[in-house]
Amino acid sequence: MNAPKYKRILLKLSGEALMGDSQFGINPHTLSIFTDEIKAIHELGIQIGIVIGGGNIYRGLQAKATGIHKVTGDQMGMLATVMNCLAFQSSLESKGIASRLQTAITMEAIAEPYIRRRAIRHLEKGRVVLFAAGTGSPYFTTDSAAALRAVEIEADVLLKGTRVDGIYDCDPEKNTNAVKFETLKFRETIEKNLKVMDQTAFTLCSENQLPIIVFDINIHENLKKIVLGENIGTIVK
Repeated sequence: MNAPKYKRILLKLSGEALMGDSQFGINPHTLSIFTDEIKAIHELGIQIGIVIGGGNIYRGLQAKATGIHKVTGDQMGMLATVMNCLAFQSSLESKGIASRLQTAITMEAIAEPYIRRRAIRHLEKGRVVLFAAGTGSPYFTTDSAAALRAVEIEADVLLKGTRVDGIYDCDPEKNTNAVKFETLKFRETIEKNLKVMDQTAFTLCSENQLPIIVFDINIHENLKKIVLGENIGTIVK
């Protein structure tokens, strides 16, 4: 087996990814599968940080329709990410993987506050670190939180697990003639107006020369293949 290409990664998962075939919430079978994927790379000695969205429970964008202020709606979305991370942490530890949950909003009874040096120390000790509650501020997406945490912990790569196997010139789920890109440069994604991540997240990665790999998280061992250096998905660098 090849030596891992990356020593430290930040994995970004959408909340919707945890739904599996369900319409809402967390699908236990899907959660177990994702945990096994994490376990496989953890056993290779990879240091792993994880950011999970909250769209399977609540989206700040729903706030306007329900009459809730945007700031309050985003705060509710942050709490949804905490719920997802708690579920993921429980699943990790049920399979013998030590983990720590850190939140951008202080909630000492259930998680550590986010402290960069402490997070890095946990990673160095082989603990998976889950970063919840986004950036702690409204108007920022979990993509932005993932990019920020990845830069702060000096990750080698930001992995964005989706249900699509890479970046296309248009939506492959709507257009069968969509063309997939194997590699892209940061400036190309701007020129082609490709929606890799939101602009704040993308700018953070670009300015700090942090490569992004977009891949299909639902394909077995894709995550392991990436950390071992196989060309899976689309890399932006």
